[in-house]
Amino acid sequence: MAAAPAVAQQAPRLALPLDCTPGRTCHIQSYVDADPGPGARDFRCGTLSYDGHQGTDFAMPGLAAMQAGVMVRAAAPGRIRALRDGMADQLWDGTTDLAGRDCGNGVVIDHGHGWETQYCHLARGPITVREGQEVTTGTALGRVGLSGRSQFPHLHLSLRHDGQVVDPFAPEGPTACDTPAPSSLWADPLPYQPGGLIALGFLDALPAYASIKAGDAARGALPADSPALVLWAHLYGARAGDVLTLVITAPDGPFTRQEITLDRTQAQLFRAHGKRLHAALPPGLYTGRATLTRDGHPLAQSTTQIQITP
Repeated sequence: MAAAPAVAQQAPRLALPLDCTPGRTCHIQSYVDADPGPGARDFRCGTLSYDGHQGTDFAMPGLAAMQAGVMVRAAAPGRIRALRDGMADQLWDGTTDLAGRDCGNGVVIDHGHGWETQYCHLARGPITVREGQEVTTGTALGRVGLSGRSQFPHLHLSLRHDGQVVDPFAPEGPTACDTPAPSSLWADPLPYQPGGLIALGFLDALPAYASIKAGDAARGALPADSPALVLWAHLYGARAGDVLTLVITAPDGPFTRQEITLDRTQAQLFRAHGKRLHAALPPGLYTGRATLTRDGHPLAQSTTQIQITP
């Protein structure tokens, strides 16, 4: 699956292929599957892949972020070899026959010397390039969408050499577990994050997962007579045994706290904690904090705030 070292020297150096900040406004949900058998693992022997996955998935925090418009850009200079547009942006439910169009709306760029990149799941209309067009690093191709075989808004980027998939994080092949790859094809290194927090928010009830994934489950303010105050956290790459700690702090001190031990490995999930309210909350600014811990070490942390109004 990986390129030979000498060949990798001719590979393009890849820029971030979309307008987002990894770890803040997007995250890497899946890497190339480095397991040659029926299992799956990423290049660091983690769980952020699935059997046969052939690219890197840059995920949006929710549908609202996608709808706001996130531009996809050429990761390296080259020539547009192929493109497709016109497929609808909709969640793939596993039953729709895509007739081989799993990539959805997409673009393929030829970089020379047998190298090419493919950009999948772009939004319907418009793809902003044409076949045969020469592009430079950063040329706009279209927007992140939900077309093809996609269950969350993201850009799937594949890198190939002579038709063979190459992992840009480990172009010379996987190394020993927990050992960083000796080289990378990213112009600016992208840190490996084996799991983390996608979003965090307050609501006055237990949120629906669909609302969290849509990006509209958080409130910036709630009235003091709300029925409950709930802090929710949306996670990715969680493993069985990870501990999620949710803490709410009131203006005058601690409000509530819970540690949740996760019982299974999941690509994405959410958990929530809060209190039903039998009396009005004291008005003011409340703070929520989520900490994801693995093997006793903090993996990710995020904070959010909400204004309780009289």
